[in-house]
Amino acid sequence: MESNTVRAEPNPRRWWILGVLCLSLLVLVVDNTVLNLAIPSLMRDLGATPADIQWIIDAYVLVYAGLLITAGSLSDRYGRRRFLIIGLALFGGASLIAQLVTEPWQLIAARALMGVGGSILMPSTLSILMTVFDESERRKAIAAWSAVAMVGVIAGPTVGGFLLAHYWWGSIFLINVPIAALAIAAAVLLMPETRGPARRLDPVGVLLSTTGMSALVFMVISAPGAGWTSPKVLVATALAVLALGGFMLWERRAAHPMLPLELFRNRNFSGSSFSIVLMSFGTGALLLMLTQYLQFVLGYGPMKAGLALLPYAVAAALFNAVGAGLGQKVSNRTLVAAGMTVMALGFGALAFMTADTGYGLLITALMLMGIGGGLAGPAVYATLMGAVPPEHAGVGSALNDTVQQVGMALSVAVLGSVLAGVYTSSMPSGAPAAARDSIGGALQLGDPGLVHTAREAFVSAMSFGSWVGVGFTLAAAALALVMLRPAPAAPVSAPDLVETGS
Repeated sequence: MESNTVRAEPNPRRWWILGVLCLSLLVLVVDNTVLNLAIPSLMRDLGATPADIQWIIDAYVLVYAGLLITAGSLSDRYGRRRFLIIGLALFGGASLIAQLVTEPWQLIAARALMGVGGSILMPSTLSILMTVFDESERRKAIAAWSAVAMVGVIAGPTVGGFLLAHYWWGSIFLINVPIAALAIAAAVLLMPETRGPARRLDPVGVLLSTTGMSALVFMVISAPGAGWTSPKVLVATALAVLALGGFMLWERRAAHPMLPLELFRNRNFSGSSFSIVLMSFGTGALLLMLTQYLQFVLGYGPMKAGLALLPYAVAAALFNAVGAGLGQKVSNRTLVAAGMTVMALGFGALAFMTADTGYGLLITALMLMGIGGGLAGPAVYATLMGAVPPEHAGVGSALNDTVQQVGMALSVAVLGSVLAGVYTSSMPSGAPAAARDSIGGALQLGDPGLVHTAREAFVSAMSFGSWVGVGFTLAAAALALVMLRPAPAAPVSAPDLVETGS
């Protein structure tokens, strides 16, 4: 028989639980950053075309972003631990399938199933954290959570480079399976089940949000290749506007909305959400730019390129801890604004790089961005989740993930197109088409003069992208100063939560 109790004391196993949540998050982040390295192997071994490769990458993002809000809302109703375990099982199972496929379409389907698992898993990592830790320790826990996310982004290329250098392409998926199994076992043994107060399902909201978010992401990922005025992009845009607009209208009138829109009336929630969007847009194309700079301009191999990005991860991890400590004395608004400003300085350093600058200035820029991200990350996440009632922790976490995903997707699509345009316009008009299309094409031609010109053009494009990063991170800092306010005093005890145990 199920018993309901109100938890008054912190869970004695909370730090072990945090370890499980971080492990679950790590497998998602690493998987998403490692796939790009396997593209040559997939084209060779599976016979994948460039269009296949695009769908192998995008199938995950499309499903993941489309289902996040729905999955977060359902986890509040049916149990966050339950959804964490289901998500891990789906993600691990789909990873097992992915390394057994023999055709590109099979891998696309497996990646879509991984997106389903990721969308179910991801909101639970932060919502469980918010319900297990009380106000006095929550910031430290969020700092660890966000540090793992940052380290995972850099660890992905490093781990992927090692696996692809020593094993076949399927190893990048196979590694997910034992990690997911370990996290499932630990979740079963260590975690309590928590959920919000029982409320009815909102099937219309589920349909509209899933349709609208999927159409929005499809528009963003299709536009760079097909063009912003192509029929399929215009249809996706119209569908996204209609579905998301209908979702907002429905949620305002629904008796039991899946997304409580009153959250956006809270300045801290809306301010931190938009700060995250601006930060994600400014930094979304950063990894794309830097991995190409390291490999095409400096001539690093994939694994060395991954290791070269480690200073960012180390600085971010260290200053996540510093930011968590300062958060006891300094306001979130100050920390977010200061962190974003330091990140802007890092982007500014990148903007002055040339093809001959080398690694010295890059490591300075990376450390500045890591320091800034470390200071701002825990504060902005704590602000957002602190404005969410405990019964809506799942959907609040999902909104946090959704705004990041949309910001990143828009960044890669919009900035990716702009950077490609700047690169092409910087190349001589008489250069071969392959060289004008990409720096990789120029390197394959082997002409030393053309290679030097291509490197100069790429760094010019990267400098432009860095100035965009400066603008968006400074805008995020300004928004934080204007919007964020001190949170109301929290009670000494943990928030009231419905905790259920079998």
